[in-house]
Amino acid sequence: MDEDEKLPFTEHLDELRKRLIICLAAVGVGFVASYGFKEKLFIILTRPLIRVMPPGDKLIFTGLPEAFFTYLKVAFLSGLILAAPVIIYEFWMFVSPGLYRREKRILIPIVLLSTVFFVGGALFGYFVVFPYGFKFFMGFASDTIQPLPSMKEYLGFSSKLLLAFGLVFELPLAVTFLARLGIVSTPFLTKNRKYAILLFFTAAAILTPPDVVTQIMMALPLMLLYEISILGARIFGKKRAAENGAAET
Repeated sequence: MDEDEKLPFTEHLDELRKRLIICLAAVGVGFVASYGFKEKLFIILTRPLIRVMPPGDKLIFTGLPEAFFTYLKVAFLSGLILAAPVIIYEFWMFVSPGLYRREKRILIPIVLLSTVFFVGGALFGYFVVFPYGFKFFMGFASDTIQPLPSMKEYLGFSSKLLLAFGLVFELPLAVTFLARLGIVSTPFLTKNRKYAILLFFTAAAILTPPDVVTQIMMALPLMLLYEISILGARIFGKKRAAENGAAET
């Protein structure tokens, strides 16, 4: 970053406004494109629940506008996902002029890998956690108790879980980045493993519904991700030390 590249504060605000408008426009285009497939998208989202429901049972809506607004939310979420590449690109174009060359080399793979890890976490929640979790919940049905999940309830429940799993899968990337900056080290992570496990189960209890099954199914991947984080910290820590040694010589 050169002194000549520095812009006045008002110009930064103007650039930020333009990029936010582009992001909002991209989300709007994605929303319009997704709204035509709102029913199919909702069917895909509800498939893990439908598979464990008794034959003939369906999701319900208890308020007249509930189905309409639920479809709107589904289309918006889909539009947000479709617009994600544009949002990431605009974010990168906004912050890159203020970064040094070394920082740019670190940020680019972080942005790309964070997207991959987030999508991987959401897919893990959808394909692995949802079937077992919903089967557990449906197991409370009996001759005198009939489950009647609503569209609004399911959308809020499933979207929160997908977001939670997407975020927790960012752990290896975040820890590796901190190790790259020298904030944490491999001995520190190894020494505090037992505290991390306690923190994982606490976070799982907060982020997931109040049942043991989904809490365990989030805590166990977090433990595995923590071990991957230690490996990433070890690799990048050694690389960073080597770079420092080469710089000193």
